Amino acid sequence: MGEKLSQEEFVKKAIVSLRKEGYKGIHSVYSGFNEAFKKYFSDENPVEVTNRLAGEGKIVIRPVKGGVMLYLPEDAPGAGSGEQALKKMGLG
Repeated sequence: MGEKLSQEEFVKKAIVSLRKEGYKGIHSVYSGFNEAFKKYFSDENPVEVTNRLAGEGKIVIRPVKGGVMLYLPEDAPGAGSGEQALKKMGLG
């Protein structure tokens, strides 16, 4: 398997690799991400790790039925919409 990926690398690779055509994110449960994460990082909790990465701005999490959607920051729905709204209002 070679050198092990960092948690951040694993999550970002999973988002890109597991998303279905036409979608920008993955469902943490239905995509198989949580299970794959637990197998790759046997001592780690995927929820805690993804929440930490989201807090650091490395990924974006959106709650959905049955789990959460994981996105790369540039692909998240509404990414930059607050900034765009401020600019349109002449405040940004």
